Amino acid sequence: MTSTKSLSFRLNGRAVSEASASPTTTVLDWLRETRRLTGTKEGCAEGDCGACTVAVAGPGGRTGWRAVNSCLMLLPQLDGLAVVTVEGLADPDGALHPVQAALVEADATQCGFCTPGFAMAMFAFQQGGEPAEDGLIHEALAGNLCRCTGYRPIVEACRRVAGAGAGIATPAGEMLPECPDYAAGGRRFLAPRSLDTLTALRAEHPEAWLLGGGTDLGIAVTKERQRPATVISTARVAEMRRVAVTPEAIEFGGAITYTEALPYLDTAFPAFGAIVRRIGSRQIRNLGTIAGNLANASPIGDTLPCLMALEAEIVMASAAGRRIIAADRFVTGYRRTALRPGEVIAAIRVPTLGAGQLFAAYKLSKRFDQDISAVVAAFRLTLEGGRLGAMRAFYGGMAATDGAGGGGRGGAGRSAVDPGVARRRRGRGRPRLRAARRSPRHRRLPAGGGRKPAAPPAGRDRRRTGADPAGGAVNSEHTPLPFAALRVRGGHLRATDKTSIVLRCAPRSGAPRRTCRAPGRISP
Repeated sequence: MTSTKSLSFRLNGRAVSEASASPTTTVLDWLRETRRLTGTKEGCAEGDCGACTVAVAGPGGRTGWRAVNSCLMLLPQLDGLAVVTVEGLADPDGALHPVQAALVEADATQCGFCTPGFAMAMFAFQQGGEPAEDGLIHEALAGNLCRCTGYRPIVEACRRVAGAGAGIATPAGEMLPECPDYAAGGRRFLAPRSLDTLTALRAEHPEAWLLGGGTDLGIAVTKERQRPATVISTARVAEMRRVAVTPEAIEFGGAITYTEALPYLDTAFPAFGAIVRRIGSRQIRNLGTIAGNLANASPIGDTLPCLMALEAEIVMASAAGRRIIAADRFVTGYRRTALRPGEVIAAIRVPTLGAGQLFAAYKLSKRFDQDISAVVAAFRLTLEGGRLGAMRAFYGGMAATDGAGGGGRGGAGRSAVDPGVARRRRGRGRPRLRAARRSPRHRRLPAGGGRKPAAPPAGRDRRRTGADPAGGAVNSEHTPLPFAALRVRGGHLRATDKTSIVLRCAPRSGAPRRTCRAPGRISP
């Protein structure tokens, strides 16, 4: 594989070389302004409307066509790939591609602004050979919005081409030269091929943007007009492109996309897979990574509650070596992580479920598809002879909790139940279900004001106490996290039906008896 100073990729079947475009130019802007391929539209510039959808294939045709948002991709991300726009669908003689013909025959277009994006999403769906099932069709089109035609004829057009798998073959010929160090206009885009090179570059350029799929940082370019001097991409690092499966765990490399992780999640943790399918659209999942979702440290990030409940471990690498940290200790505060200067997320290790363990996860959002979460709840239960031995429960998007402090099993900030405690409590009444308690200093202020949080105890170094973004105060000894934890101590777990888990809660003295329900599915 040769290396050059220019970007090389195939555009609508033809080899293209680019050496002058700024590394922070988006694929959408380059297509429209440099190549004058204006069929690809800019609607929202943040990956929500799908008007900018194009299809890309992996180096040398090793992967099939995937729909992506060109507004979120930086041009150097195309290096070595093949890309097709709506202008490249029709035959050279003008004959329409089957996808285009289906849109016409089903009367699935009106003003036409959104149609190119729908055509490209349908093209990727068709090339995948998926069957004409409504659920799959709706999933394939969920990342595209139409304001005037209505979705019935568009769905019908997609149904007509489903399963065909015919059209433009992915190029499987000669590999294009690579450009791991692209520079233009005073800016650089570095695409290392090994983990050692990545960590060395990270140490050399601590101010650089670390780019996974770009589904989050891409918005900083399109919406906030930020232009970093240096970008380091993790997408081509060989060690981070692997998935290792053992009987004990699944280890996802830090550059594995949501789409690539889904088959493994569907097999081992179906509820986790269902959550991932609601992270953005297929266009987003084809680029975004689990590691990027973690590094973003958003309080409403969808994957972290699931990883916390499953006791996942985050493998971090730097020029100094590797270290591992539990997922429930990775986020140290609002938009803050345990990553040290020069470190990257090399892998995420997720233990498989053991005997008697169940996992369930739920997401609440205003829209079912393509929406940020209001709350994500994740639960892992351990059953011992029909009794609840342990439970881990995490909720994203909740108030701050002492997630980084405490020590020992079942200690402060840990949502897991000490099985020893559970065993000692057996036969001593019904189980207790209680929320992990927080001191008044960690309570959120109600909207419009309210009682101020309690002052720190006398003698504590006030310089170590900062402001909570939610309006309260932060105790640095137990850094508050935007995740709530639930503790359960021993007792019976009874399934009244297949859709709810019922915990009989012991009342406090003088209080009425309560039944606490947690939606879920009980399966052997």
